Amino acid sequence: MKKQSKTAQIRKMLTQSKPAAEIVKKTGCTKSLVYYVQRKMEREEAQKNKPIKAEYKVVEEPVDIYTIALEPVQEPVQEPVQPDPVNHPAHYKAGGIETIDFIEAKRLGYHLGNVVKYISRAYHKGGMEDLLKAQWYLNRAIEKGEV
Repeated sequence: MKKQSKTAQIRKMLTQSKPAAEIVKKTGCTKSLVYYVQRKMEREEAQKNKPIKAEYKVVEEPVDIYTIALEPVQEPVQEPVQPDPVNHPAHYKAGGIETIDFIEAKRLGYHLGNVVKYISRAYHKGGMEDLLKAQWYLNRAIEKGEV
């Protein structure tokens, strides 16, 4: 019997609505990996539900291509996306990539992750205060030897 990868195990447990703590305990992975896989699954689901671009009618009988005008099929109206200040705040999505996705992709720890977080949102939210917080976390990472 073929052994499942950790990602496959996490996906399976997430589809069974298992809590992150239980998944971490059973698979031996980090909580951030569980959340990364969960967000990836959400993005894949959103991609599947994206509307299809305009389609055109196919005409069965021969036509004079110089006189016919194709009529586009009516596309469904999309509801405007409401901002989500808890799960996806705008100041963490500036630049096209969500800060947490970058932090997890680079596998940064707590201190360095906070450095990236505060630097990336400084211009959009906290200004100088965020830069000072980033500096504090960077100094802490250096003290702890976090690499």
